[in-house]
Amino acid sequence: MDLAQDELAGDGEMEELVRVSSANSPIVENHIPRTHFPGMVRQKAYIFDGLGNYYNKEWDLAEGSGQEFCWYHVELPKGKQKLSQSAQYLIDVLCPPLKLQDILSLVSNGPFCAHVNGALVFRVNSPGPPSSDFTFRLAARVTENSVITVSLGRVPRLGFSPVGQSLLSEIPSVESPSYFRGERKEGSGIVIREHVLEFLLTMNHSEEADNPVPKSVSVLVVHIIDTHVDHLQDVVTKLEMELDSVELELDRGGFALKKEMLDDRRFPKMHLNLQRLLQVIAHGEQVFPRVKEKCSSKQWFASEDISSLEELIGRLRRLKENVGFLANRVTAIQAGLDSWQSEQINRKLYYLSFLSIIFLPLSVVTGVFGMNVGGVPWTVQKDPALQDGFRNVMVLCVAMLLLVLLCFIFPALYTRLTAWHRKRFLRRSWSLNRKSFLKRSVGIQERGGYLRI
Repeated sequence: MDLAQDELAGDGEMEELVRVSSANSPIVENHIPRTHFPGMVRQKAYIFDGLGNYYNKEWDLAEGSGQEFCWYHVELPKGKQKLSQSAQYLIDVLCPPLKLQDILSLVSNGPFCAHVNGALVFRVNSPGPPSSDFTFRLAARVTENSVITVSLGRVPRLGFSPVGQSLLSEIPSVESPSYFRGERKEGSGIVIREHVLEFLLTMNHSEEADNPVPKSVSVLVVHIIDTHVDHLQDVVTKLEMELDSVELELDRGGFALKKEMLDDRRFPKMHLNLQRLLQVIAHGEQVFPRVKEKCSSKQWFASEDISSLEELIGRLRRLKENVGFLANRVTAIQAGLDSWQSEQINRKLYYLSFLSIIFLPLSVVTGVFGMNVGGVPWTVQKDPALQDGFRNVMVLCVAMLLLVLLCFIFPALYTRLTAWHRKRFLRRSWSLNRKSFLKRSVGIQERGGYLRI
């Protein structure tokens, strides 16, 4: 066995890079203790028999045989962890058999679709804080007999659960005026509270128990992408309902509500969330057509599932248009609030100007009669020759005021004088031309000729 070992010293740390040259050589175990994060991620493992049945299995990351195929799903927490910490979580639960290249291709941000170590890997991971409701991350590693998926937080209706009694299959009834806590039977239906209806209206009307069990890996891949698109659709529907309620509140509300929305910067934040959502949809528009192109060359990927992927891509494009309409509505509402705020400011300035009109003459009078003019020329009132000194000072002040006003109104006066002079010149030239034309017409008529054009 040949070992090539390089020691790199940096910041007091030593890193060893060991490369095994022969595949038949025994694996050398590195006794550096691994970092474990128990309970930090949720793990689900299923095995499908290819006949429409599935079973829960242990987390061994083994592939199926024959018609059987396995699905391993990792759910990362929606916290404030860094991207490197999420990579450590995946290394802890997926290595071995996955390699570092597989981990990096699953956890990195941005769109991606390529073959990595013999498996098809695609991701639609959007950048942003993991704790945000508008940060979506979904990655998958697909082989002929196994699928490994990684998601940020829970994706609704992604997994499978046994068929049981579902709330959606019940016959609902209207809630009675009397208040009872919880749900109760009334007649032949079950009472559904208003807040439960609001929650159900913001989501796709299905549950995990309603998911058909896939019979092939291609159907499972379509199911994973379908739930991702449904998740985006749920968020867009929730935003539409929130925007409708906000518009209704604005129509009914008054000064306090509009001032609160402006102070909270509610619509700029909503617009930012819509831009993040558009980025996620744009990633899907880039990745899913490439997934369809690469899967079309696989023998184990059915042709009808290719058509299903094409339909999902069409849904994603229509969803992008819908999000664009929502962004335009948010922009229009924000423009209306800005216009209302400008009107309020102009109204306050009008009141201030009105008060200035009232108190400005009083200020001028008090300033004039409160002047200390002792020592100023023409102000020695005891001298009979200068008995009109105060009048002379007032005349000088009025002259200076007229000069200042003339400086302000001179451009307007100059424009008016120029326009009047030009108009007069045009009128005079027109009258002269008309007189000459009449003279020439009379001369031609006297000669009996024709008017030359």
